Amino acid sequence: MEPPTGFCASLSSFIRFLPFFIGLLLLGNIKGVIFFPLTCLIITIGNSAIILGLWPAHVVWTYYCVVRAKHIGPFLKLIICTCVLPVLLISWPLVGILGSIVGGAALGYLSPIFATFEAVEEGKDDKLFHCFIDGTWSTLERSCMVVRDVRDVCFYSYFSVMDDLREKGPPNRKYYEIRLHYLPGALMATVIGIIVDVPVISFIALCKGPYMLFKGWHRLFHDLIGREGPFLETICVPFAGLAILLWPLAVTGAVLASMLASFFLGAYAGVVAYQESSFKSGLWYVVASLSLYDEYCNDILDMPEGTCFPRPQYRKKVDSSQRTSRLNSISGGSSRKAPSRTSSVRNNIAELKSLELLDCLFSECFRVGGKMISEGLITGKDIEEAGSSKGSSVISIGLLAYCLLQGLLRSAKASSMGILISDDTELTTSNRPSEIFFEWFLNPLLIIKEQIKAENLSASEEDYLCKLVLLGGDSERLKSSTIGPAPESEVKRAELDALARRLRGITKSMTRFPTFKRRFDDLVRTLSDDHAEKHGAPAMTRSKSAFGRLISLKSFRGTRTNGSVQGSQHVARDEESS
Repeated sequence: MEPPTGFCASLSSFIRFLPFFIGLLLLGNIKGVIFFPLTCLIITIGNSAIILGLWPAHVVWTYYCVVRAKHIGPFLKLIICTCVLPVLLISWPLVGILGSIVGGAALGYLSPIFATFEAVEEGKDDKLFHCFIDGTWSTLERSCMVVRDVRDVCFYSYFSVMDDLREKGPPNRKYYEIRLHYLPGALMATVIGIIVDVPVISFIALCKGPYMLFKGWHRLFHDLIGREGPFLETICVPFAGLAILLWPLAVTGAVLASMLASFFLGAYAGVVAYQESSFKSGLWYVVASLSLYDEYCNDILDMPEGTCFPRPQYRKKVDSSQRTSRLNSISGGSSRKAPSRTSSVRNNIAELKSLELLDCLFSECFRVGGKMISEGLITGKDIEEAGSSKGSSVISIGLLAYCLLQGLLRSAKASSMGILISDDTELTTSNRPSEIFFEWFLNPLLIIKEQIKAENLSASEEDYLCKLVLLGGDSERLKSSTIGPAPESEVKRAELDALARRLRGITKSMTRFPTFKRRFDDLVRTLSDDHAEKHGAPAMTRSKSAFGRLISLKSFRGTRTNGSVQGSQHVARDEESS
């Protein structure tokens, strides 16, 4: 859908669109008012029961793991147990329950509105029917998924993280400890940072607030008349229109947030002074933080680059890659091309969904897992252990790491700048999901890809690396496996072992993703059915309740991937066997 050109055509299109938009907005609001009490009740009761029920175990196990941690020094343990953990453990139920109430109400109210506008998109049939139906039952199902994901995080992810804290040994026989003689200087730097940064940053925010107000209004009204930007997609119109009315509140919130952030920004001077073991470095940071904030505001508001504040070097050692990237960003700042305002907002969002990338990974696991069952690499014992509380590292970590490795090998051979998710989809640092924590996974994977490319592996070495990645958690099968011989060079074997360990470690961290357990259960159940179909063995016993079956069957059915296998055949087989 191309926006109209010319003022008269744009105004005529806007007038014709207005009644249609108001009708959809009223219908969506009616559904939201009806369903938000139900979703709020489901999420609040479910999450509160999980949080309060596991809270005593979390308290006891957290203290136990911190006390038994091998890479934390005695004095640091004392500080954590007496000052940090009480605050975190007491605030966790309050924050969790309050967040469940607010999140449940927001999900129940906004989800029907989104679904109502999505029902009239191009290419959909029975639009009138879907306007009334979409966002009703699916909202209740999504609220059940939220409760299950919270349970998985509180039970599986939490205990996995704490076990690593308790079992991980100190690197090079060193442990983290507080250096007492640097604390006075760090505390003084903190006080100075707060005294200087809070008033100066608050003044900068107040000065740039009016500019943000009028520039935002100018951009939003321009997009409104021309049906461009956020007003191009039907689903975004109500929120973009609401942004015009509430833009002064958004500006006020941004100014207040800057004032609040200035406190923490200034207090970070103590952290710098402690890390650099230098009170002078903390003072340099106090000055540099003003320049950092001013330049950040200029970038956000699209103002001319530069700042009147000095920016001294407060770190003794600066990573060369960071220095290079900073110089590149400064030198290439004027040549950056702005995003197209007439491009589809919905398509851009679809490319930056971390959950959809996770669905792409599991879709590949469905395909590769079925192939490995046929070849006998994945046995019935692996599937049985993966479906039990014991777990199977061959499936829970090895299979996912193997699929990641295949993508890295394809990317290295194609000299890709990122990671080839499929033949027509490449994940790079420019189109990655916007979540900050996604960098924890993407950046290490890009490094491993470059290392694989530098190794210039032969076919036998690739097979050996795949064996290490898939069967790394099962030493007996690793020795008896016939997937490729080990390299003759001890150095090459050590390098491949290190690559396999890092990749499996990254995959283990990904298993703690909030929605991972739900998708993994679908994978195990489908592999069990596939194994039973090919080998004649009984499928894995399903003892799920109606609640559990509902959310697990729906979790993969709604998968939308970009250029990858959807796995619909597996879901269909699962529903037939159910």
